[in-house]
Amino acid sequence: MGEIVLIRHGQTEWSANGRHTSYTDLELTEEGERQARAAGERLKGRTFAAVISSPRKRALRTAELAGLTVTETTEDLAEWNYGKYEGITTPQIHETDPGWWLFTDGAPDGESPEQIAERIDRVLAHARTFLDQGDVALLGHGHALRVVGARWVEQPAEFGGRLKLGTATLSTLSFEHGRPAIDAWNA
Repeated sequence: MGEIVLIRHGQTEWSANGRHTSYTDLELTEEGERQARAAGERLKGRTFAAVISSPRKRALRTAELAGLTVTETTEDLAEWNYGKYEGITTPQIHETDPGWWLFTDGAPDGESPEQIAERIDRVLAHARTFLDQGDVALLGHGHALRVVGARWVEQPAEFGGRLKLGTATLSTLSFEHGRPAIDAWNA
């Protein structure tokens, strides 16, 4: 049985500044490109039955620089839709909504935790169809991939808020005695 490797895109100007970036389609910074190439070095020698990516430029460029050939893209791997909070930081949001936490509250005019969990469940169901053929790579974004980790181990989206995930990191989802398990995180 194969594993699922999660690859967060490299740094962008907004990720470096802590700005929420969902549908805004940004390029990688020079540092983000370096990070993506380094992720590729860590993946050297590994083959994938499928490489599924968010359609955003930052994810696709990360795949390219890491030496991966994307076999398909899906909006289901796009970042959590931040709605009115697109482009602003958590401290800015807390000025008007001090108790706000994305993983329990969602985003106004964006997605709820239940909505992102639903689409991430579709991603995981699709990825599982390839696991008897080998490993699967999922290229995406910080908050959405944190929900992937949570849903893999059968937890609500909120659990993803407890899984820190840096740019261009690798995480591995596998099985322990036939049950979904997190093998490596934020590596």
